[in-house]
Amino acid sequence: MYKNGFLHDISHLGFVRRASVFVASPRLWRSHLVFWLGALATGAISVAFAHLSDMGEQLFSGITRGGWQHWLPLVLTPAGMIFCGLMARLYFPGTQGSGIPQAIAAHHMRNEAGRSVLLSARIIIGKIALTVVALACGASVGREGPTVQVGAAMMLVSARLGRMAHTQGVILAGSAAGIAAAFNTPLAGIVFAIEEMGRTYSARITGVVLSTVILAGVAAMGLEGSYTYFGVSSAMAHFPQDWPLVLSCGILGGALGALFSRLLLEMTYRIRRWHLPPLRKIVLIAGGAGLIVAVVGLATGGLTYGAGYAESRAGIEGASLPWYFFAGKFVATLASAASGIPGGIFAPSLAVGVGFGSVMAAVWGSSAGLGAILGMSGYFAGVTQAPMTAIVIIVEMTGGHEHIVPIMAAAILATGTSRLIEPEPLYHALSRLWAADTLKAIGVAPQTGLAAKV
Repeated sequence: MYKNGFLHDISHLGFVRRASVFVASPRLWRSHLVFWLGALATGAISVAFAHLSDMGEQLFSGITRGGWQHWLPLVLTPAGMIFCGLMARLYFPGTQGSGIPQAIAAHHMRNEAGRSVLLSARIIIGKIALTVVALACGASVGREGPTVQVGAAMMLVSARLGRMAHTQGVILAGSAAGIAAAFNTPLAGIVFAIEEMGRTYSARITGVVLSTVILAGVAAMGLEGSYTYFGVSSAMAHFPQDWPLVLSCGILGGALGALFSRLLLEMTYRIRRWHLPPLRKIVLIAGGAGLIVAVVGLATGGLTYGAGYAESRAGIEGASLPWYFFAGKFVATLASAASGIPGGIFAPSLAVGVGFGSVMAAVWGSSAGLGAILGMSGYFAGVTQAPMTAIVIIVEMTGGHEHIVPIMAAAILATGTSRLIEPEPLYHALSRLWAADTLKAIGVAPQTGLAAKV
């Protein structure tokens, strides 16, 4: 009795002492206040980014609708993608591509100068502006990956203003907040931080990640309200008649996702080895990719332009998508990602998965809505090789708690299949390239071990 009371008193005194130090220290107050404001700003910026992205897609749709304007993407899309590529190279280096590989590289990098190249206020401005321009010219890109880089940059800038230590934890927290605010999926943001960003997660930074996700979520919900990203699905999986669909979406969807990853990595490596003047290379690659995107868009009646939110939502709500949608979206997304322009593959990959699942549902005579959800789970897990993130993000986006077991089965099967075809996760392979280029640019020799692979 006495012993327990004594230990309670000691722990209470320790808490009081820590609290009194915190209250009495203006430096601690300032650093935490700046950090909290940075988390709130991350949520607000994510909402603004979402609205700007929607405006960009609506602008493209408006100026290419009907009559001779139907053919305008043959000029507009290549020209816009060339513009984005050149601006990224000349004025906003570090903004190219998804943004998730840059955040991973910065998280593992020990060099502060290198982190500043990949995550800074300039990156925030350039990433948002150029991703919106890419969407306004019809590129098959999304804003979710860029929001991860923007969130990580915002939190790193805030930490430096507040003179906080543990910048690795801050980058992880900002990345998680970016995913949480972009999809309105707080649990997925936390799981993403553990599974995709960290891979070696430290319990010490749990509080930092949780508080950042909560504050960013509060800001986003205050501006947008609570909603499910792709609506609510009422589709149900029945055993045993729907399990052939689960197996095909898991195994074939995972193989398709692995094929995308392998092709993108191979194209990236080949493009890097081309010995051409940098600006000329950008014009050729971005222009050629833009032409491919435009031709595919015309061939599919405009279904493959942009991020694919409308098509994904329609598929999840039960609409049957044409069989050629997923193939066209696959090609358009691959071309856009390989072009090097700023823009992510999260939302386009989900759209490819929805289209693939819709085809599989027609083959097996199952619900189109169920096929869309399972196809999204299988293909997305195959691309990222992050099954927990895929499961949580899809359940939160669709309100699909009733069919969580089939979603889990599809994601696990897809991840296993994908690893047999492409052993290395896409984002981590790309992050090593970013880290190597960044260290070379600042004149630092590559380090050894995991931290400097990136």
